[in-house]
Amino acid sequence: MIHETAYIHPSAQIYGKVAIGEGASVWPNTVMRAEVFEIVVGRFTNIQDFVMVHIGIETPTIVGDYCSITHHCTLHGCTIGDNCLIGINSTIMDGAVIGDNCIVAGHTFIREGAEIPDNSIVMGTPGKIVRTRNNFVANRLNAVLYLRNARAFAAGDHRAWTGPDCEAYMAEQRRLFEAEFRERYGEAP
Repeated sequence: MIHETAYIHPSAQIYGKVAIGEGASVWPNTVMRAEVFEIVVGRFTNIQDFVMVHIGIETPTIVGDYCSITHHCTLHGCTIGDNCLIGINSTIMDGAVIGDNCIVAGHTFIREGAEIPDNSIVMGTPGKIVRTRNNFVANRLNAVLYLRNARAFAAGDHRAWTGPDCEAYMAEQRRLFEAEFRERYGEAP
């Protein structure tokens, strides 16, 4: 179940019951396998190069909207909230739940069954909360940069992150997300 607007790189391997949402992107050499439970990738989420997504022994893998799952991550039967950034080479294990607007730093290991509250910054092995901050705007900006890039890659343009058009696009997206942040949270980002 892949939305018609999703970008799937030809080298990505997707097997089993997998749903990929509107505007999402799956990048080179990603592998997703869902033999028993399901994998769900939310709207405008990017699953970057060499990510491995698998189901857990007793749990599906669910990734929310506007997330960036960066290079070489492993997601194994976990749940990731909306507007999250999972750093390079991180591992999130069975039954772990990452709340909304979180950042998991690169090389972090999140244990089975861990619960990370909204707006957390987590790092280490095992992962520990080192700071609390609402990362809504920054994480959404990263996600829409990948949305722009996926659309460009689909058209054969591999240089979409440069130039005045990209700068104007990102400035407009920042303005929109900051306005949405104020509306949602009643404060400035």
